[in-house]
Amino acid sequence: MVKIKAALLDDNKEQLQLNQQMLESIGRIEVVSSCASAKTFLEDIKTSQPEILFLDLNLGDSYMTGMEVAFQLKLPVMFVSSNTSQYIKEIERLKRDYDICVDHITKPFTEQEFIKTTQRFLKEIELFKKEEFIHLDFGATKRNKIAINSIVYLSTDKNNGSESNNKLIHFNNRKPENLIDFSFSRMEEKGLLSAYFITIHKSFRVNSKHIKAYYKSTESIEVEVFTNQGKLETKQLQVSENYQPLIKKLKK
Repeated sequence: MVKIKAALLDDNKEQLQLNQQMLESIGRIEVVSSCASAKTFLEDIKTSQPEILFLDLNLGDSYMTGMEVAFQLKLPVMFVSSNTSQYIKEIERLKRDYDICVDHITKPFTEQEFIKTTQRFLKEIELFKKEEFIHLDFGATKRNKIAINSIVYLSTDKNNGSESNNKLIHFNNRKPENLIDFSFSRMEEKGLLSAYFITIHKSFRVNSKHIKAYYKSTESIEVEVFTNQGKLETKQLQVSENYQPLIKKLKK
């Protein structure tokens, strides 16, 4: 069985050790990082590369809270804290805005309660990992089965003029394709939800999961797409003024 890599952050070292022991007893988790301060934690995970997080919220120092760490890393997270009720709105926003698995358990708790909550959390992560597909008609072929996560962005097809209502769809694993008579306003009907495919410009709809960086100096985002030459290439897409606040919020 392939174990999922977890990182733990709690300023109470005894609780930190106890959490690690309980997680490792489940058998499906490998603890790759265990830290008592946010600063050490953020340095450590650069090399440990965890897939999920278990975070205390108030860490007893002024560097960062567990919530701030979660918003920075945007990984599936279970908050293990004595004051989760104070952070419910932030927990809801983290789950809603970044489409990641978020759960919590409030201290004090029993070992059985912690393990059951963690198992439910892992089950939710598994459901999220299941690939979602849609069927799209391209210029040359019909009903192509496409993994939604492979779509990086859609753009207007300038070669045929904006009046044609054609679009180009760009991927991270195959060459771009033409979408004939495809309207941005009807994307949700095709399964491309606006919660994930955001507007950054009248000509672009971008899968927010593929935004690698935002550059304030050029007001552009960075994505990585497969080119017509069959290579992955980094591209920068312009962000219109109206949509800059949204992108800045996403890339905090």
